[in-house]
Amino acid sequence: MVRLTRAQQQARTRAAVLDAAVEEFAEFGYADAKIDRIAARAELTRGAVYSNFAGKRALYLAVLLDYGPSSVAPPAADLPEIIPVVAAAEGFARAWLEHLPFAGDTAAGGRLRSRSVTGVFDDEPGRAAVTEITRLEALLVALALEACPPTAGRRVRLAELILTLLHGADHLAGAAPGFGDLFDVTRACGHLAGIDLTDEWDPPHLPFVRPAELCDVPWEPADGVTDDGLLVILGTARLGAAEEAVRAAGPDDRVTVAVVSGDPAETGALVRLRLTAVSACLRRALPPGVARPLHIDLDDGPALAAAIAASFATTDASATAVGDDTETAVRIRNGRIVARASGRGAGHAAAIALRAGGTGQP
Repeated sequence: MVRLTRAQQQARTRAAVLDAAVEEFAEFGYADAKIDRIAARAELTRGAVYSNFAGKRALYLAVLLDYGPSSVAPPAADLPEIIPVVAAAEGFARAWLEHLPFAGDTAAGGRLRSRSVTGVFDDEPGRAAVTEITRLEALLVALALEACPPTAGRRVRLAELILTLLHGADHLAGAAPGFGDLFDVTRACGHLAGIDLTDEWDPPHLPFVRPAELCDVPWEPADGVTDDGLLVILGTARLGAAEEAVRAAGPDDRVTVAVVSGDPAETGALVRLRLTAVSACLRRALPPGVARPLHIDLDDGPALAAAIAASFATTDASATAVGDDTETAVRIRNGRIVARASGRGAGHAAAIALRAGGTGQP
């Protein structure tokens, strides 16, 4: 009999816990699930469960990420190179609604199928994180819709309306199974594109953002972003600031937002769960050639933040700290950092630093 290495044994224990947790959550739901029962199902001790997961919330999120419907969807097929915004909105809604529970599912099983986090993040920090994640979701959807004709400006308010309708359908599918017609919901999302929402972008604080520092230092990340463009590190409490970087960036700029969290196992896992699901729906709804000006990096945030700090050997706590309130940005050109900013509005400041007559300070 081959003896397992420590890493192999840990992987086997983790897999056994996850298998048992799927059964427990599907039967009892998140609120009524018990760690003791999960340990018993896995034929492990309570300590073995906690050695792999910090608590029930972290375990539930791990189940949703590992055992829920795949978030890696194939690109859209058989779509024209250009699709109107109404068709894009309907396609996104159709892809979103596919994950809803079936009418015959139990309440607990339906929430697991739909990857629902209802009741999981009811504390104030959790609610604040969900708000910021939803703002970033809306931005991703809006940027996709803005690339579709007829040409229009900002479509974030449209994206927010679509997400409001879809999240409502998600909630009702669990609370009142069989209520409503999902085809009507899909068509309604398309009709929303015809509403004149007078969507404008003019945050009052941006004129008062501290200017970026102009510089010329090597960019040597241990992993992740190497291309020229704008790199913004955002904590989970500051995800809404992604739009500040996108709107200030030039038309040819590659904008990357790397996400960091003070609690990777819970808040960080929630970010991954939600954003990968939205990205999968967008891939299903839009032709592969549709340009997306914002790239989200969910893997390399801490390494990229450390690389920025090392490049400057800074003692600025706002630039070196990595947590939920992190907001740091750099502009990379030809393998070098040429502008850098930290604190509120960092993405905006770094984006405009090199502009003619810009506000960057050497």
